[in-house]
Amino acid sequence: MTGRKLDLHTHYYPEVYFDRIRELPSEFSFDKSPSGQTIIKYRGARFFGVTPPMTNVALRLADMDRVGIDVEVISLSTPNVFFTDARHQPEIARMTNDAYAELIAQHPTRFKGFASIPMDAPDAALAELHRAIDELKLNGVILLSNIGGKPLTSPEYRPFFAEANRLKLCILLHPMLPANTEPFREYVLGPIIGFTFDTTLAVARMCFDGMLREFPDIRWIVGHLGGAVPYLMERMDNGWRDFPECRAQIDELPSVYLKRLYYDTVNFNPHMLNMVREMIGADHMVMGSDYPHLLGSIDRAVSSIESLDIPEDEKQRIFEGNALSILNNV
Repeated sequence: MTGRKLDLHTHYYPEVYFDRIRELPSEFSFDKSPSGQTIIKYRGARFFGVTPPMTNVALRLADMDRVGIDVEVISLSTPNVFFTDARHQPEIARMTNDAYAELIAQHPTRFKGFASIPMDAPDAALAELHRAIDELKLNGVILLSNIGGKPLTSPEYRPFFAEANRLKLCILLHPMLPANTEPFREYVLGPIIGFTFDTTLAVARMCFDGMLREFPDIRWIVGHLGGAVPYLMERMDNGWRDFPECRAQIDELPSVYLKRLYYDTVNFNPHMLNMVREMIGADHMVMGSDYPHLLGSIDRAVSSIESLDIPEDEKQRIFEGNALSILNNV
């Protein structure tokens, strides 16, 4: 197969980022898992385990070469800059985005990056958006499914999305633990179930709230194959048909808006990948690995797409073509 392979859902953490989590007071803490791995917890619920490639570029490049991934679009995963308050978020965002730009300058053919944005400091958020896209030439933005428990539909975020729409911004929507972490504290249910639950909730809210109608030029990539969004699309359409409040902000079926979004392949199940292809189309799917997190897989990111019984040109759209059509500064 000709063409390149771009991984749009992969996370890189500058060492200084972990240092700042340790230094600043927050609801995040470091601990050890039963296997002895260093982990980060949020309000007592396991968040993620720290793995060497999160900070080690040489290990990352070796894994990319091993599986045939040409380019990674790196992003700062949950908790992003939102482990701290509005006062400190701009500094963490600038620090991280600068580190990304530096890594990309060192390996310009291997890495691109999604910027982190201090959403709770509105003026700084707009300033950092322009600095990241216009000056650092990053390729979009990563946002979480909730910001410190607040939905993305909160009025204070509207000016940011208006500007994002004007810029035709590519935004990776990444999950955060639901605001109430209590039910997710055992069995690592936060990442396994809570993440996909919160992604689904965020997208449904944005759809019914009219954000997807109001800002049609934002290129949303929904992580983890959309959580349960494709599975529940017909149910959301029925909600629009049945309940007047679900029609108040939108004038078309939810599925019309949801099919304009892009869905990354971090699910790896061939039945689910085929389902989304049949429902939404290969032209709205992009490759992701969630590397180097434990629930992700850089190997299956590639093999799950290569093994699909679909035309080669559709595979190449998922591997590269769609990414190049929605990323900024490519």
